[in-house]
Amino acid sequence: MKKEELPQDQSALAKCTREVLYVKNSDGKYTTDLSTGWEVKKEALDNAWDDINERIKEAAFKVKNGEQSPILYFMELNLMDIQLLSDYTGFWKFNIKRHMKPSVFSKLSEKRLRDYAKVFDISIDDLKNFKG
Repeated sequence: MKKEELPQDQSALAKCTREVLYVKNSDGKYTTDLSTGWEVKKEALDNAWDDINERIKEAAFKVKNGEQSPILYFMELNLMDIQLLSDYTGFWKFNIKRHMKPSVFSKLSEKRLRDYAKVFDISIDDLKNFKG
């Protein structure tokens, strides 16, 4: 691809990152240049963010309906899965799954709640009193 053909389509990440691509300069030699992205990649990224936002909405709905504890919502909001949350908290995956049950969550100790709140970068009060 020639340097002047380098795509500069704006994507969701355009403000925080750019890609280094190999291009041919006017002498026909390969060099590198920065691109903010191209349309195909932008669409794929936008679709991925739409999926993420849908998962967050679903989690909020489940918490509000009493089907799941706020741990699910904050896990989704922070783009985590159970394995990653386990790695950050040191809790077994089995226990995290149990903590997602509202009946179990309501009985969690302050220490466990503090550990979750720290990982999610929120207060214990925000965790316990989910507003969604």
